[in-house]
Amino acid sequence: MAIVASERKHSEHFNSAEHEFVSSKQGMWLFLLQEVLFFAGLFVAYGIFRALNPEMFHAASQMLDVKMGALNTVVLICSSLTMAFAVRSAQTNQTKKTTMYLIVTFLLASVFLVVKYFEYSHKFHVGLLPGQYFTNTELTDPKSGLFFSLYFMMTGVHGLHIILGMLVILWLVRRSSRNEFGSNYYTPVELFGLYWHFVDLIWIYLFPLLYLID
Repeated sequence: MAIVASERKHSEHFNSAEHEFVSSKQGMWLFLLQEVLFFAGLFVAYGIFRALNPEMFHAASQMLDVKMGALNTVVLICSSLTMAFAVRSAQTNQTKKTTMYLIVTFLLASVFLVVKYFEYSHKFHVGLLPGQYFTNTELTDPKSGLFFSLYFMMTGVHGLHIILGMLVILWLVRRSSRNEFGSNYYTPVELFGLYWHFVDLIWIYLFPLLYLID
């Protein structure tokens, strides 16, 4: 049986509902901190290899579809906006709007993955693959596979975060549809909102680094 938000009490190991919220939020910030450290390793590797192979990185980046990358950037920015609306709706007891905005966020994430699927499919078709599997004949630098190793690693890990986030959204939609979120309890929605904004922010860095190399 669903627990209505207005009837929900804090967990036993917390002193109050506020204590539960603050502790949970601190835990999420710590989780995001380790995510920053994780992605930092990828960004450092990118920076080192780009500094060592500037011309190759520039030539390889020209093989990426800037329009598709820009479209996905707009899609994720819009999803951040709808996620923010979902959090606000939960805080103001607008259950139907919370559910609606979560569903829209899920649909936008789906659009992002569909666009990425077409991008990946094209690269597989023309041999723009990681490392030793690189078979494209348009790029003459033998190290070009290194760029696409980083491309697939960085965008792939980011895509995995999108997929995991979508699973959480479905869980939130289920709970929201059962009227479990409201002004007295919206912790899961707000904490996931922080995660989703972080994932979107990572892409905002990936797009210029991979697609807009000058």
